Amino acid sequence: MSVWATAFAAVVAFMGIGLVDPILPSIAQGLKATPSQVSLLFTSYFLVTAVAMLITGWVSSRIGGKRTLLMGLVLVVVFAALAGTSGSVAELVGFRAGWGLGNALFVATALAVIVGAASGGAESAIILYEAALGLGISLGPLVGALLGDWNWRAPFFGTATLMAVGFVLIATMLRATPKPARKTRLSAPIRALAHGGLSTTAFTALFYNFAFFTVLAFTPFILGMSAYGIGAVFFGWGVCVALSSVFAAPPLQRRIGSVNVLHLALALLAVFQIGIALSGHAGIIVFTILSGIPIGLNNTVFTESAMEVSDAPRPVASAGYNFVRWMGGALAPFVATKLGEEVGVAVPYVLGALCCAVGMIILYARRHHLRSLSRVDADHVVHDTAQAAATM
Repeated sequence: MSVWATAFAAVVAFMGIGLVDPILPSIAQGLKATPSQVSLLFTSYFLVTAVAMLITGWVSSRIGGKRTLLMGLVLVVVFAALAGTSGSVAELVGFRAGWGLGNALFVATALAVIVGAASGGAESAIILYEAALGLGISLGPLVGALLGDWNWRAPFFGTATLMAVGFVLIATMLRATPKPARKTRLSAPIRALAHGGLSTTAFTALFYNFAFFTVLAFTPFILGMSAYGIGAVFFGWGVCVALSSVFAAPPLQRRIGSVNVLHLALALLAVFQIGIALSGHAGIIVFTILSGIPIGLNNTVFTESAMEVSDAPRPVASAGYNFVRWMGGALAPFVATKLGEEVGVAVPYVLGALCCAVGMIILYARRHHLRSLSRVDADHVVHDTAQAAATM
């Protein structure tokens, strides 16, 4: 029950990522802001999330995982509610920054708690975590559309309410997690990035996340649809993220290996972004929804790779990896939207495709640092074979 309580709260936390997508045009209209100004909602959120990742391990090793989760949830509840009261885009951007701090404390710790508490091993726990991410990302646009059609402020109050429910569930159902025997140093996540495999995974994910959040943050402005229409498109996209992360990524890893899955997913995402850049309205909708498939593959494989590629403790490796990769999520929304405003709406997607290509080049050039992932893939195959034999 403690795992499911944490997973529920994780779903709601990830809803916050896609929640604002359907209401971005409404926010711009309601606060008399430009698209690039509104895109700073993503930038402030992910920039603070990225930097705060560096302190999550330091905090949780001193007060314990459960208290860190609860602290993060309290911050999300407070700042999500405050976001709903914003009178200007600057206020909203500031409150989203506070929301990002709470999100970092919760998300980084939630993964470690789920991995530690789940009975099916690290791989199953990571798939559950990615399923929560996919479900949250897919439900976020729906909730944003349903509540945002009434008033653009309503989704923020709705998220605060759901996160308060998550707080109650974790407070009552999750046992107090023991503090680590050794306290984590503030410098530990940065030191962990000295490992060639972890740094390769992290910086490849940075370029991948730039492409990912180009789709998420800029596309609502070019769809020319109502909040319900945008919500429906990104719900379909989120369903593709969830299904591919849970059902497609693991068998592909076993069949062709983690690194090859990353190459395949980055190539597909580049193709779909070029498709968005060159298509008319119907094509934009189709390619946006389809882009959820490689995004789901990447999310699962990148997360598992970051957790397994080095010998650093999982919370430390996760913090260092997320610090780097979320920088891509911080940069992409503003850069993509500004380019779309001043150069042309196709340019952000061409840049996103180029970022995917850069990620593939990094993977190939530094492939010798990722040899340990081949052993992890082989261990999964052995584990599955043993399980199949035990059921016969």
